[in-house]
Amino acid sequence: MPQYTFVRAERLKSSKVIGQLFKEGQSFGQYPLRLVYLPMSERRSGFPVQFTVSVPKKKFPKAVHRNRLRRQVREAWRLHKHRLYRSLQGEERQLAFLVLYTAQEPLPYAEIEKAMKQMLWRFEKKWKKEQAGKGQ
Repeated sequence: MPQYTFVRAERLKSSKVIGQLFKEGQSFGQYPLRLVYLPMSERRSGFPVQFTVSVPKKKFPKAVHRNRLRRQVREAWRLHKHRLYRSLQGEERQLAFLVLYTAQEPLPYAEIEKAMKQMLWRFEKKWKKEQAGKGQ
């Protein structure tokens, strides 16, 4: 049975790692989201991924709107991360994920959730391909 929780140890809070994500991270977009990911140099928790969300202040000047979008993205992550965790089982390295909300306007939750599912599926496929290339 998958765990539908989002505990403190899963949250990415290190400004050092977040800075590294922006400098060295690989990314791809799935409208209205953009995933920036990076394998971490050291494990910080027992979870395969540490996750954070960013909503730009420039596009959404009101904190109420930014907070709502952040909650919606976190909820979509919480409900669909278990599929990714299952595929990353046995992985010795931990990954850092930063999800950016890129749309110009707030979108309905259903669209955000659909984009999150698609983005995680694309990441899983891409990650397996990268790992297979390194193994050769």
